[in-house]
Amino acid sequence: MIALTRLNGTKYYLNADLIVTVEGTPDTVISLTNGTKFVVRNRPEDVVQMIVQYQRLVHNPDIQVTRGE
Repeated sequence: MIALTRLNGTKYYLNADLIVTVEGTPDTVISLTNGTKFVVRNRPEDVVQMIVQYQRLVHNPDIQVTRGE
């Protein structure tokens, strides 16, 4: 799960395994495998970095991952 921030400032957690695309249009739009879309405050580059860190943690738990928000 990755921590994201809605446009209204509330935080929530999203299962990164469900993410298909991350677009900056100029808002960041995240599309999921089921067609659902979320618009978040996070920059697309930051979302991608969180996904990479999540995948590293899941696939190799011995790697130290720093918390990025």
